[in-house]
Amino acid sequence: MRILHTSDWHIGRTFHGHSTLAALAEVLDALVVQVREHAVDVVIVAGDVFDSATPGASAYTLLDDALLALHETGATVVMTSGNHDSAARLGFHSRLLRDGIHVLTDPLAIATPVTVHDEHGPVHFFGIPYLEPAIVRRHWIDDERSLRTQAQVMQHAMDLVREGMAANAGRSVAVAHCFAAGVDATVGLEREVRQGGLDMVPLAGFDGPDYVALGHIHGRQQLSDRVRYSGAPLHYSFGEQHKQRGSWLVDLDAEGLASIEWLDLPIPRALVTLTGSLDDILSDENARHADDWVCAVYTDAVPQHEPMRRLRERFPFCALVQHQPEGADAADERSYTQRLRAAVSDVDRIEAFLEHVRAGQGATEREAELIREVLDDRVRTEALV
Repeated sequence: MRILHTSDWHIGRTFHGHSTLAALAEVLDALVVQVREHAVDVVIVAGDVFDSATPGASAYTLLDDALLALHETGATVVMTSGNHDSAARLGFHSRLLRDGIHVLTDPLAIATPVTVHDEHGPVHFFGIPYLEPAIVRRHWIDDERSLRTQAQVMQHAMDLVREGMAANAGRSVAVAHCFAAGVDATVGLEREVRQGGLDMVPLAGFDGPDYVALGHIHGRQQLSDRVRYSGAPLHYSFGEQHKQRGSWLVDLDAEGLASIEWLDLPIPRALVTLTGSLDDILSDENARHADDWVCAVYTDAVPQHEPMRRLRERFPFCALVQHQPEGADAADERSYTQRLRAAVSDVDRIEAFLEHVRAGQGATEREAELIREVLDDRVRTEALV
Protein backbone atom coordinates (compact mmCIF):
# COMPACT_ATOMS: atom_id res chain seq x y z
CA MET A 1 0.00 0.00 0.00
CA ARG A 2 1.26 3.44 -0.89
CA ILE A 3 0.49 6.35 1.43
CA LEU A 4 1.12 10.09 1.03
CA HIS A 5 1.60 11.86 4.37
CA THR A 6 0.82 15.58 4.38
CA SER A 7 -0.41 17.99 7.04
CA ASP A 8 -0.92 21.61 8.11
CA TRP A 9 -2.61 22.98 5.01
CA HIS A 10 -3.81 26.02 7.04
CA ILE A 11 -6.39 26.98 4.44
CA GLY A 12 -7.29 30.64 4.89
CA ARG A 13 -4.04 31.74 6.51
CA THR A 14 -2.59 35.07 5.41
CA PHE A 15 1.07 35.89 4.86
CA HIS A 16 1.79 39.34 6.30
CA GLY A 17 -1.65 40.50 5.21
CA HIS A 18 -1.62 38.75 1.82
CA SER A 19 -4.02 35.94 0.95
CA THR A 20 -2.37 32.55 0.38
CA LEU A 21 -5.39 30.83 -1.18
CA ALA A 22 -4.18 31.03 -4.79
CA ALA A 23 -0.67 29.85 -3.88
CA LEU A 24 -2.01 26.98 -1.78
CA ALA A 25 -4.38 25.95 -4.58
CA GLU A 26 -1.38 25.77 -6.92
CA VAL A 27 0.57 23.60 -4.48
CA LEU A 28 -2.37 21.28 -3.78
CA ASP A 29 -2.89 20.86 -7.53
CA ALA A 30 0.73 19.68 -7.73
CA LEU A 31 0.11 17.33 -4.79
CA VAL A 32 -2.85 15.80 -6.64
CA VAL A 33 -0.60 15.24 -9.66
CA GLN A 34 1.89 13.43 -7.42
CA VAL A 35 -0.87 11.24 -6.01
CA ARG A 36 -1.86 10.22 -9.52
CA GLU A 37 1.68 9.76 -10.87
CA HIS A 38 2.81 7.67 -7.87
CA ALA A 39 -0.40 5.62 -7.72
CA VAL A 40 -1.04 6.61 -4.10
CA ASP A 41 -3.69 4.53 -2.33
CA VAL A 42 -4.25 6.69 0.78
CA VAL A 43 -3.65 10.40 1.39
CA ILE A 44 -3.24 11.45 5.03
CA VAL A 45 -3.82 15.04 6.17
CA ALA A 46 -2.61 15.18 9.79
CA GLY A 47 -4.52 18.16 11.16
CA ASP A 48 -4.71 21.95 10.81
CA VAL A 49 -6.70 21.65 7.63
CA PHE A 50 -7.96 25.18 8.17
CA ASP A 51 -6.10 28.03 9.83
CA SER A 52 -9.12 29.16 11.81
CA ALA A 53 -11.98 27.63 13.74
CA THR A 54 -14.28 29.83 11.63
CA PRO A 55 -12.95 29.59 8.06
CA GLY A 56 -14.48 31.71 5.32
CA ALA A 57 -16.49 30.41 2.38
CA SER A 58 -13.46 30.61 0.06
CA ALA A 59 -11.52 28.30 2.41
CA TYR A 60 -14.28 25.69 2.26
CA THR A 61 -14.33 25.99 -1.53
CA LEU A 62 -10.60 25.31 -1.74
CA LEU A 63 -10.89 22.30 0.57
CA ASP A 64 -13.80 20.88 -1.42
CA ASP A 65 -11.90 21.35 -4.70
CA ALA A 66 -8.81 19.61 -3.29
CA LEU A 67 -10.77 16.69 -1.83
CA LEU A 68 -12.75 16.21 -5.04
CA ALA A 69 -9.54 16.17 -7.09
CA LEU A 70 -7.95 13.64 -4.71
CA HIS A 71 -11.08 11.48 -4.81
CA GLU A 72 -10.96 11.44 -8.60
CA THR A 73 -7.47 9.90 -8.48
CA GLY A 74 -8.99 6.87 -6.76
CA ALA A 75 -7.13 7.48 -3.50
CA THR A 76 -8.76 7.26 -0.08
CA VAL A 77 -8.37 10.38 2.07
CA VAL A 78 -7.92 10.20 5.86
CA MET A 79 -8.00 13.60 7.56
CA THR A 80 -7.85 14.61 11.23
CA SER A 81 -8.44 17.94 12.99
CA GLY A 82 -5.64 20.06 14.46
CA ASN A 83 -5.43 22.75 17.10
CA HIS A 84 -6.28 25.46 14.56
CA ASP A 85 -9.39 23.62 13.36
CA SER A 86 -12.82 23.46 14.89
CA ALA A 87 -13.33 19.72 15.26
CA ALA A 88 -17.10 20.23 15.36
CA ARG A 89 -17.19 22.21 12.09
CA LEU A 90 -14.74 19.92 10.33
CA GLY A 91 -16.65 16.91 11.62
CA PHE A 92 -19.95 18.30 10.35
CA HIS A 93 -18.36 18.91 6.97
CA SER A 94 -17.37 15.24 6.84
CA ARG A 95 -21.01 14.14 6.70
CA LEU A 96 -21.41 15.93 3.39
CA LEU A 97 -18.45 14.17 1.78
CA ARG A 98 -18.52 11.14 -0.47
CA ASP A 99 -17.25 7.61 0.16
CA GLY A 100 -13.49 7.33 0.38
CA ILE A 101 -13.02 10.62 2.24
CA HIS A 102 -12.80 10.23 6.02
CA VAL A 103 -12.60 13.18 8.42
CA LEU A 104 -11.78 11.91 11.91
CA THR A 105 -12.56 14.41 14.68
CA ASP A 106 -14.25 12.34 17.43
CA PRO A 107 -12.02 11.39 20.38
CA LEU A 108 -14.50 8.64 21.30
CA ALA A 109 -13.82 6.91 17.96
CA ILE A 110 -10.02 6.74 18.22
CA ALA A 111 -10.02 2.95 18.68
CA THR A 112 -12.25 2.46 15.61
CA PRO A 113 -10.09 2.49 12.48
CA VAL A 114 -10.71 3.34 8.87
CA THR A 115 -9.71 0.15 7.09
CA VAL A 116 -8.33 0.02 3.54
CA HIS A 117 -7.38 -3.26 1.84
CA ASP A 118 -4.59 -4.13 -0.56
CA GLU A 119 -3.30 -7.44 -1.92
CA HIS A 120 -1.71 -8.24 1.46
CA GLY A 121 -4.86 -7.65 3.50
CA PRO A 122 -6.18 -4.80 5.66
CA VAL A 123 -4.39 -1.62 6.77
CA HIS A 124 -6.07 0.11 9.71
CA PHE A 125 -5.83 3.90 10.00
CA PHE A 126 -6.40 5.29 13.49
CA GLY A 127 -7.11 9.02 13.57
CA ILE A 128 -6.31 11.04 16.70
CA PRO A 129 -7.75 14.57 16.49
CA TYR A 130 -6.02 17.34 18.40
CA LEU A 131 -6.80 16.66 22.06
CA GLU A 132 -7.21 19.61 24.42
CA PRO A 133 -6.88 18.09 27.92
CA ALA A 134 -9.47 20.34 29.57
CA ILE A 135 -12.05 19.34 26.96
CA VAL A 136 -11.40 15.66 26.25
CA ARG A 137 -10.69 14.30 29.72
CA ARG A 138 -14.39 14.39 30.54
CA HIS A 139 -14.82 11.65 27.90
CA TRP A 140 -12.52 9.36 29.91
CA ILE A 141 -13.93 9.68 33.43
CA ASP A 142 -11.80 6.94 34.98
CA ASP A 143 -8.65 8.82 34.06
CA GLU A 144 -9.93 12.36 34.61
CA ARG A 145 -7.50 13.17 37.42
CA SER A 146 -4.42 12.05 35.52
CA LEU A 147 -5.25 13.57 32.12
CA ARG A 148 -3.92 17.08 32.68
CA THR A 149 -1.32 17.53 29.96
CA GLN A 150 -1.02 16.99 26.24
CA ALA A 151 1.42 14.15 26.87
CA GLN A 152 -1.03 12.39 29.18
CA VAL A 153 -4.05 12.61 26.86
CA MET A 154 -1.91 11.52 23.90
CA GLN A 155 -0.66 8.54 25.90
CA HIS A 156 -4.27 7.60 26.62
CA ALA A 157 -5.17 8.05 22.95
CA MET A 158 -2.28 5.84 21.85
CA ASP A 159 -3.40 3.22 24.37
CA LEU A 160 -6.78 3.30 22.62
CA VAL A 161 -5.01 2.89 19.27
CA ARG A 162 -3.15 -0.15 20.61
CA GLU A 163 -6.46 -1.58 21.87
CA GLY A 164 -7.88 -1.06 18.39
CA MET A 165 -4.85 -2.77 16.87
CA ALA A 166 -5.36 -5.79 19.15
CA ALA A 167 -8.98 -6.03 18.05
CA ASN A 168 -8.21 -5.58 14.34
CA ALA A 169 -5.51 -7.85 12.94
CA GLY A 170 -3.32 -6.40 10.21
CA ARG A 171 -0.98 -3.50 9.59
CA SER A 172 -1.70 -0.15 11.17
CA VAL A 173 -1.08 3.58 10.77
CA ALA A 174 -1.73 6.27 13.40
CA VAL A 175 -2.43 9.89 12.49
CA ALA A 176 -2.05 12.59 15.17
CA HIS A 177 -1.57 16.32 15.66
CA CYS A 178 0.72 17.14 18.58
CA PHE A 179 4.11 18.40 19.74
CA ALA A 180 6.50 15.45 20.02
CA ALA A 181 9.69 15.59 22.07
CA GLY A 182 12.81 16.24 20.04
CA VAL A 183 11.33 18.35 17.24
CA ASP A 184 12.65 21.68 16.02
CA ALA A 185 9.77 24.16 15.86
CA THR A 186 9.74 27.41 13.90
CA VAL A 187 10.02 30.16 16.50
CA GLY A 188 6.84 32.21 16.80
CA LEU A 189 4.92 30.17 14.25
CA GLU A 190 3.35 26.97 15.52
CA ARG A 191 0.72 27.84 18.09
CA GLU A 192 1.93 26.40 21.38
CA VAL A 193 0.36 23.14 22.56
CA ARG A 194 2.73 22.78 25.49
CA GLN A 195 3.61 24.31 28.83
CA GLY A 196 7.32 24.05 29.46
CA GLY A 197 8.23 20.48 28.60
CA LEU A 198 5.19 18.84 30.16
CA ASP A 199 3.10 18.76 27.01
CA MET A 200 5.76 17.26 24.76
CA VAL A 201 4.77 13.73 23.83
CA PRO A 202 7.71 11.30 24.30
CA LEU A 203 8.71 9.25 21.28
CA ALA A 204 8.02 6.00 23.15
CA GLY A 205 4.38 7.01 23.35
CA PHE A 206 4.01 6.26 19.64
CA ASP A 207 5.11 2.62 19.91
CA GLY A 208 2.93 0.09 18.10
CA PRO A 209 1.78 1.19 14.63
CA ASP A 210 3.78 0.47 11.51
CA TYR A 211 3.83 4.21 10.73
CA VAL A 212 2.86 7.35 12.66
CA ALA A 213 1.93 10.40 10.58
CA LEU A 214 2.23 13.56 12.67
CA GLY A 215 1.12 17.14 12.11
CA HIS A 216 1.65 20.49 13.83
CA ILE A 217 5.32 21.22 13.06
CA HIS A 218 5.72 23.13 9.78
CA GLY A 219 9.10 21.71 8.79
CA ARG A 220 9.63 18.07 7.94
CA GLN A 221 11.01 16.06 10.87
CA GLN A 222 12.09 12.45 11.26
CA LEU A 223 11.86 11.28 14.86
CA SER A 224 12.46 7.67 13.86
CA ASP A 225 12.06 5.59 10.72
CA ARG A 226 8.35 5.24 11.37
CA VAL A 227 7.46 8.48 13.23
CA ARG A 228 7.60 11.64 11.12
CA TYR A 229 6.23 15.12 10.49
CA SER A 230 5.63 16.12 6.88
CA GLY A 231 5.42 19.86 7.55
CA ALA A 232 3.20 22.38 5.79
CA PRO A 233 2.89 22.40 1.97
CA LEU A 234 3.37 26.19 1.81
CA HIS A 235 5.69 28.67 3.54
CA TYR A 236 3.75 30.71 6.09
CA SER A 237 6.66 32.56 7.75
CA PHE A 238 10.08 33.94 6.86
CA GLY A 239 11.35 31.68 9.63
CA GLU A 240 10.49 28.74 7.34
CA GLN A 241 12.17 30.08 4.20
CA HIS A 242 14.98 27.51 4.20
CA LYS A 243 12.73 24.54 4.98
CA GLN A 244 11.68 22.23 2.18
CA ARG A 245 8.01 21.84 1.28
CA GLY A 246 6.63 18.44 0.40
CA SER A 247 5.20 15.14 1.64
CA TRP A 248 6.37 11.69 2.71
CA LEU A 249 5.62 8.84 0.30
CA VAL A 250 5.27 5.75 2.50
CA ASP A 251 5.16 2.16 1.21
CA LEU A 252 3.83 -0.74 3.31
CA ASP A 253 4.44 -4.33 2.28
CA ALA A 254 2.98 -7.51 3.77
CA GLU A 255 5.23 -7.19 6.87
CA GLY A 256 4.73 -3.48 7.55
CA LEU A 257 6.87 -0.44 6.75
CA ALA A 258 8.89 -1.07 3.58
CA SER A 259 10.26 2.29 2.37
CA ILE A 260 9.81 6.05 2.66
CA GLU A 261 10.63 8.72 0.08
CA TRP A 262 10.39 12.51 0.24
CA LEU A 263 8.49 14.26 -2.55
CA ASP A 264 9.19 17.98 -3.00
CA LEU A 265 6.33 20.36 -3.73
CA PRO A 266 6.72 23.54 -5.81
CA ILE A 267 7.22 26.88 -4.06
CA PRO A 268 5.00 29.44 -5.82
CA ARG A 269 7.04 32.41 -4.62
CA ALA A 270 10.45 32.16 -2.96
CA LEU A 271 11.13 33.84 0.39
CA VAL A 272 14.31 35.80 1.05
CA THR A 273 15.68 37.94 3.88
CA LEU A 274 17.93 40.82 2.78
CA THR A 275 20.17 42.41 5.41
CA GLY A 276 22.33 45.54 5.16
CA SER A 277 21.98 49.27 4.88
CA LEU A 278 18.83 50.38 3.10
CA ASP A 279 20.88 51.63 0.13
CA ASP A 280 22.66 48.27 -0.12
CA ILE A 281 19.36 46.38 -0.03
CA LEU A 282 18.00 48.62 -2.79
CA SER A 283 21.09 48.19 -4.96
CA ASP A 284 21.03 46.54 -8.38
CA GLU A 285 22.76 43.52 -6.88
CA ASN A 286 19.42 42.45 -5.33
CA ALA A 287 17.33 43.07 -8.44
CA ARG A 288 17.04 39.30 -8.93
CA HIS A 289 14.71 39.18 -5.92
CA ALA A 290 12.08 41.43 -7.53
CA ASP A 291 9.59 38.54 -7.76
CA ASP A 292 10.31 37.07 -4.30
CA TRP A 293 8.65 37.63 -0.96
CA VAL A 294 11.16 39.92 0.75
CA CYS A 295 11.91 40.56 4.40
CA ALA A 296 14.21 43.60 4.54
CA VAL A 297 16.36 44.05 7.65
CA TYR A 298 18.11 47.40 7.30
CA THR A 299 21.01 48.24 9.58
CA ASP A 300 21.31 52.02 9.23
CA ALA A 301 22.07 53.80 12.49
CA VAL A 302 18.85 55.83 12.31
CA PRO A 303 15.35 54.96 10.99
CA GLN A 304 15.01 55.80 7.30
CA HIS A 305 12.20 57.79 5.73
CA GLU A 306 9.36 55.64 4.29
CA PRO A 307 11.43 52.47 3.98
CA MET A 308 8.52 50.24 2.95
CA ARG A 309 7.46 52.56 0.12
CA ARG A 310 11.03 52.69 -1.19
CA LEU A 311 11.46 48.93 -0.85
CA ARG A 312 8.25 48.13 -2.71
CA GLU A 313 9.37 50.24 -5.64
CA ARG A 314 12.21 47.74 -6.03
CA PHE A 315 10.52 44.65 -4.54
CA PRO A 316 6.73 44.63 -5.19
CA PHE A 317 6.37 41.65 -2.83
CA CYS A 318 8.24 43.14 0.13
CA ALA A 319 6.14 41.88 3.03
CA LEU A 320 8.18 42.86 6.09
CA VAL A 321 10.70 45.56 6.99
CA GLN A 322 12.70 45.63 10.21
CA HIS A 323 15.16 48.18 11.55
CA GLN A 324 18.10 46.55 13.33
CA PRO A 325 20.99 49.03 13.65
CA GLU A 326 24.48 47.55 13.59
CA GLY A 327 25.86 47.23 17.09
CA ALA A 328 22.40 47.26 18.68
CA ASP A 329 23.19 44.01 20.48
CA ALA A 330 25.90 45.81 22.43
CA ALA A 331 23.57 48.61 23.51
CA ASP A 332 23.14 49.64 27.12
CA GLU A 333 20.78 47.08 28.66
CA ARG A 334 19.39 49.60 31.15
CA SER A 335 15.82 50.72 30.61
CA TYR A 336 15.06 54.20 29.25
CA THR A 337 13.81 55.25 32.69
CA GLN A 338 17.02 54.06 34.33
CA ARG A 339 19.16 55.97 31.84
CA LEU A 340 17.15 59.14 32.40
CA ARG A 341 17.53 58.82 36.15
CA ALA A 342 21.28 58.46 35.75
CA ALA A 343 21.52 61.51 33.47
CA VAL A 344 23.17 64.55 35.04
CA SER A 345 22.93 67.13 32.26
CA ASP A 346 20.58 67.94 29.39
CA VAL A 347 23.18 66.47 27.04
CA ASP A 348 22.97 63.19 28.96
CA ARG A 349 19.17 63.22 28.76
CA ILE A 350 19.17 63.81 25.00
CA GLU A 351 21.77 61.08 24.57
CA ALA A 352 19.57 58.68 26.57
CA PHE A 353 16.59 59.53 24.35
CA LEU A 354 18.55 59.02 21.13
CA GLU A 355 19.85 55.67 22.34
CA HIS A 356 16.29 54.66 23.23
CA VAL A 357 14.76 55.47 19.83
CA ARG A 358 17.80 54.32 17.82
CA ALA A 359 18.25 50.90 19.43
CA GLY A 360 21.38 51.97 21.30
CA GLN A 361 22.88 54.42 18.79
CA GLY A 362 23.62 57.79 20.37
CA ALA A 363 24.45 61.12 18.75
CA THR A 364 27.05 61.34 16.01
CA GLU A 365 29.90 63.80 16.37
CA ARG A 366 28.11 66.37 14.19
CA GLU A 367 24.81 65.83 16.01
CA ALA A 368 26.55 66.32 19.36
CA GLU A 369 27.88 69.68 18.11
CA LEU A 370 24.36 70.75 17.07
CA ILE A 371 22.94 69.67 20.42
CA ARG A 372 25.51 71.73 22.27
CA GLU A 373 24.80 74.74 20.04
CA VAL A 374 21.05 74.50 20.66
CA LEU A 375 21.52 74.15 24.41
CA ASP A 376 23.94 77.10 24.47
CA ASP A 377 21.40 79.19 22.54
CA ARG A 378 18.75 78.27 25.09
CA VAL A 379 21.01 79.27 27.99
CA ARG A 380 21.74 82.64 26.34
CA THR A 381 18.05 83.25 25.63
CA GLU A 382 17.04 82.45 29.19
CA ALA A 383 19.73 84.80 30.49
CA LEU A 384 18.14 87.71 28.61
CA VAL A 385 14.63 87.12 29.93
